Amino acid sequence: MGFRGTAILLTVLALLLAGCTGERQVARATRDGILLLGNGPEPLALDPHVTTGTAELNIEMALYEGLVAPHPETLDPIPGVATAWEVSEDGMEYTFTLRKDSLWTDGTPVTARDFVAAWERALNPLQAAPYASMLYVLAGAEAYNKGEASDFSTVGVKVSADDLLEVRLARPIPFFLSLLTHPVWSPVPAHVLEQQSRADRSGAWTLPESFVGNGPFVLTKWLPNQYVEVARNENYWDAESVFLEGVRFMAIDEPAAEERAFLSGQLHVTDALPPARVAAYISENSQKLRIDPYLGTYYILANVRKGVLADAKVRRALAMAIDRKAITEKLLGAGQRAAGGFVPDNMPGYEAHIPVEYDPLGARNLLSDAGYPEGKGFPDLEYLFNSSESHRLIAEALQAMWKENLGIEITLTNQEMRTYLQRRSSGDFQLARAVWIGDYLEPSTFLDLWTTDNTNNWAGWASTGYDALMESARETMDPGQRMRRYTLAERYLIAEQVVIPLYHYVTVYLKDPVVQGWYPNLLDWHPLKYVYFE
Repeated sequence: MGFRGTAILLTVLALLLAGCTGERQVARATRDGILLLGNGPEPLALDPHVTTGTAELNIEMALYEGLVAPHPETLDPIPGVATAWEVSEDGMEYTFTLRKDSLWTDGTPVTARDFVAAWERALNPLQAAPYASMLYVLAGAEAYNKGEASDFSTVGVKVSADDLLEVRLARPIPFFLSLLTHPVWSPVPAHVLEQQSRADRSGAWTLPESFVGNGPFVLTKWLPNQYVEVARNENYWDAESVFLEGVRFMAIDEPAAEERAFLSGQLHVTDALPPARVAAYISENSQKLRIDPYLGTYYILANVRKGVLADAKVRRALAMAIDRKAITEKLLGAGQRAAGGFVPDNMPGYEAHIPVEYDPLGARNLLSDAGYPEGKGFPDLEYLFNSSESHRLIAEALQAMWKENLGIEITLTNQEMRTYLQRRSSGDFQLARAVWIGDYLEPSTFLDLWTTDNTNNWAGWASTGYDALMESARETMDPGQRMRRYTLAERYLIAEQVVIPLYHYVTVYLKDPVVQGWYPNLLDWHPLKYVYFE
């Protein structure tokens, strides 16, 4: 069965043998104020300076709170640890006033020093935080992260008092406050961090036995490959507004297993739904089916460092040989949109209009131009993907299309999530399934990935021309001009076919109608502080 299959079976068995029937389990959890939430794959860590996945982000948003927090419906930034802020006329300097009643779970006050400690840790080259580049909007942050400056005092953040934090930006960033809603900007307990070795990348305070956080919930239990459990944080400044007594994040990395758990009363909300089951719920007009807009792209990642994939003609041929609409309409069927570009077509204010190309003849001609007529002499390539029924179906469809349209053989390799992520991040792949979900409502949350030094640039691609286009977009404050420059950058990216977008997401899941305060939004963020039972 393998590690992944065993983990899923153990999770489902644990649910079924929990000491009561499924229906009673959900009823009991509802009565006790405990949300049973499907959360996809097993989280790798709960340290926002180590993780990048949505499974981790969902939990981290419950455990930590930044200067500002996302509004539950609009995701607009609203006061979090900061009660107010002032912005200079040129948009370069922010002064945040912190609330005096914000406490860590161990009772220690949250101060401006905790934010400075967090941002210094995120930018420290030894930490190798995958989201460090998000902090490059701070003056001096990029130079410090790249080791070009060794003194953190050169970075634009300063403690004026325990409740006053001054921030200086590298340039005006119109969406800076929205950036701050991401967990990577959360504070860390400086009084705990001081006791930890710099060699330890993951914070000891992020483990259940020693957890210290400042969010609406506190970490109480983590059973690997089963669930992570959090409880209401009585030290949270707004604890009276938190309805739920706790949340259990179930690690079930297989939509079919999640659906079974939901139908047997083991979950209030699933993370996903098997594509083959969507039509049945639609035909039943089920009130439990949710199909919401989402800011995400499913794509094929090409390792461009060496071999045939270093040739843009080969990458273009692979892309043009894929019938994306067949994948979205026949395999998925829940409103996913075939993708020509990398930035989702529902990005607010952005209209790149990159067409979806399906041209088998043109693909064969390109491959021939690259030196492989009818696929002759083309080396076998490996397509890497993590375990999931929908990923397997897509991988098999790609394999068949490339065989039929290009005459080439692709080997499919299915690995459990942790191994898949390790291989992808280390460049140990040729072609790989990948997904990117937006972190804020600006095209740069997708396009920054492919700048030369971005830590999430797993393709290994480098282009001074692309870097210059992105820098040009960042430097303009005019929204229209900025979007036009992002468009030029994306067209450059797709012309080089660094990545092969397949489709833009929607979120498809099941939700018990008893769960309220759960609103659809483009980032699929659901601040659990506001969730309640009807």
